[in-house]
Amino acid sequence: MLETTEQRNASSTKLDSLTALQIAELMNQQDKLVAEAVEAELKPISEAIQVIHEALRGGGRLVYIGAGTSGRLGVLDASECPPTFNSPPEMVVGLIAGGDRALRTPIEGAEDDPDQASVDLQAIGFSHKDVLMGIATSGRTPYVIGGLQYARSIGAQTIGFVCNANSKMHGEADIMIAPVVGPEVLSGSTRLKSGTATKMVLNMLTTGAMVLLGKTYGNLMVDLRATNSKLRERSVRIVSELTNLDPSDSLELLERCDGEVKTAIVCHLKQVDAMSARERLTASEGHLRTALI
Repeated sequence: MLETTEQRNASSTKLDSLTALQIAELMNQQDKLVAEAVEAELKPISEAIQVIHEALRGGGRLVYIGAGTSGRLGVLDASECPPTFNSPPEMVVGLIAGGDRALRTPIEGAEDDPDQASVDLQAIGFSHKDVLMGIATSGRTPYVIGGLQYARSIGAQTIGFVCNANSKMHGEADIMIAPVVGPEVLSGSTRLKSGTATKMVLNMLTTGAMVLLGKTYGNLMVDLRATNSKLRERSVRIVSELTNLDPSDSLELLERCDGEVKTAIVCHLKQVDAMSARERLTASEGHLRTALI
């Protein structure tokens, strides 16, 4: 039977005869189905968050592996973690079939080689302490399946993401996340609803795991890395909000703490120096709320 992601969408059979507004309305209506499909997978998503958190807490990594759009979205999510959570770049890694060149240029046949996945994983020193998340909305990409099989063979935890029920990837991962978003507006173009579902789930996984690691205080990004003017302004704003200092004093405090938001907050609220603040944060495994008790 033809996979759901390859089937024709009955709502868009006359897509080429619609106006620009009608196309936008149709795609918007179809996109509303994505959140519902993801909602149906909250249990395995939460299980995956916990597994990722435990691996990262134990010194392991989260490694995404995919091809085409799936691979690009994995690389995107991995690349957004360091500036958002001040995580080391090697903590969340994205691998795409065909290598970095495939991020911009399609590499014909790269996704069809299951053996290349183990080569790529070995090249980054993938070990049993890491978690591998295979992303393949079709659920049958050989490169991704090969990666999952290799990871399981060395005892690593595995997570699979697909947008079809009962795919070939089912049974290849310890946890399966499978939001069935239905046929695409443009038949087979999984960069649409399937891509949106992928982005939503990956964001949930890394955000959830980082929250459990203590990278936030409430809904504030207290462990962000101020690598540009916007993030520097946000750092000052967060310190001001949590310490009641004015912006200029918050900036001065941050400078004394090498730009570390959590350290600055502990310094002020516990009336200690930067070194003592860092020691409190280390003792609390990075959880600001615990360090302030």
